[in-house]
Amino acid sequence: MTADRIDTLLALLPIAGHEDDLRSALESADLPTDDIDETGRTFFRIAQGVDTVGYCGYELYGDSVLLRSVVITPANRHIGLGRRATDLLFRRAYAEGARTAYLLTTNAAPFFETLGFTPIDRARAPAAILQTRQAISLCPASALLLAKTLEG
Repeated sequence: MTADRIDTLLALLPIAGHEDDLRSALESADLPTDDIDETGRTFFRIAQGVDTVGYCGYELYGDSVLLRSVVITPANRHIGLGRRATDLLFRRAYAEGARTAYLLTTNAAPFFETLGFTPIDRARAPAAILQTRQAISLCPASALLLAKTLEG
């Protein structure tokens, strides 16, 4: 990948949860898909120019946001796009009123910790986050809960 390609601006383009490309990308990354077409989920195609380089999404609950997914296509990994896409996603969530971000993960904690997330006990999370399908049934009980304060 060339430096020009890396420096191209990313855009988050809204995508419906029922889109096959979104579902395929999440499934290939072993991320939950059972509820992605339900109301309250917001997903985006991560575009770099005309190319799709990944997908991401969240669920907003007042001043809390649950990160649903960030998946970068295999050919575009390890060059900082996941970090940049997550930043864009949280800027959007902050603009919608979110002040704290939460996520559940079984294998990506080290990546998210580099973005300022810290593990927390589930008892410290807001009820709205703990009552999501992701927290109740889609993620195993062994999944770590991480949190981060968002800044404008």
